[in-house]
Amino acid sequence: MSSHPSEEVFTNARIVLKDEVVAGSVLVRGGRIADISSGATRTGTDCGGDHLLPGLVELHTDHLEGHYLPRPKVRWNIHAALQAHDAQVCASGITTVFDALRVGMDEDAALSSADMGAMAEAITEATDDDRLRAEHFIHLRCEVSAPDVLSSFESLMGSERVRLASLMDHAPGQRQFVDLQTYRTYYQGKMRMTDAAFDAFCARRVAESEANSPGNRRAIAERCRATGITLASHDDATAAHVEESRALGIALAEFPTTLEAARLSRESGLSVLMGAPNVVRGGSHSGNVSAKELVEIGVLDVLSSDYVPFSLIQATFLMAGSIGLPQAAAMVTRTPARVAGLDDRGAIELGLRADLVRVRAEPGAATPPVVRSVWREGRRVA
Repeated sequence: MSSHPSEEVFTNARIVLKDEVVAGSVLVRGGRIADISSGATRTGTDCGGDHLLPGLVELHTDHLEGHYLPRPKVRWNIHAALQAHDAQVCASGITTVFDALRVGMDEDAALSSADMGAMAEAITEATDDDRLRAEHFIHLRCEVSAPDVLSSFESLMGSERVRLASLMDHAPGQRQFVDLQTYRTYYQGKMRMTDAAFDAFCARRVAESEANSPGNRRAIAERCRATGITLASHDDATAAHVEESRALGIALAEFPTTLEAARLSRESGLSVLMGAPNVVRGGSHSGNVSAKELVEIGVLDVLSSDYVPFSLIQATFLMAGSIGLPQAAAMVTRTPARVAGLDDRGAIELGLRADLVRVRAEPGAATPPVVRSVWREGRRVA
């Protein structure tokens, strides 16, 4: 990141702190929060009574792939695709993003392991060249049923941006796709298969899962523990899944599909992550447990924008109408930063990074919020 502004004051703001919202001012010096005070000052950036939140922290989005492959068989320039993705992410208030790159390919994958390597290299190069607005890390989403997952995982482990890995298995009949009809609707429509071809496809997927998943889960988990990479589970649905995650050293339960799995994950010390689109839409597109239900019983810790970057800030203000803005904001700032081991951001507190988002919105309003300005380490980036 290039040099920080020496000093700046943000005044006339509704500052979202850990436990309260305070009308006041924030002093930034050298890219860090230097002072927080109630009341307005005569000088500085007038926030016009808007909310001032910590920069959002996104742990799981594969949104970059859509920019790199905007149409079937069309690969865009990877650096241009990354910068377009970065601009949309930052304009949504996200100042730290974990780009999810797929590890382990199967027959429905539109991209290859080489494509994932190119994305990882582009992220590192653009970071080194200071061409990105948000700070980008890499999340390896490991399809443990795929035969090539271990070799692909090792090939990407050399990137210094890798900080998070998730263990997932999308074989039919379990986890996200317990309901085979839902699986049929998704995959048969996506791949335009006949019934016979779909049945053969399912049989191959199940056989690969049975042969590969258990050993690959253990191997990747062991490698992550040895290198300090945060581990996440994916689509846990049963008590047995949660117990397996606990035994593997999982810190984050991504998208549990049932109330039982979410509750048991939380009781086992895992942080529970759900999709912000689930909140915005009012339910899961796969027919799984509702994020709002998890909020109501107090077992939701983190939100991810997943496939719509703006959903993160939109879901925050929707939830704020029922649980309050400080608690809702923590799910997209403080808690994901802590889970990822980033202790220098995620809150408006003295000494932390001045990653800030100015938002015009009211808690619980149906009208989407407006992200008016974004600063990363005190430098305006949107």
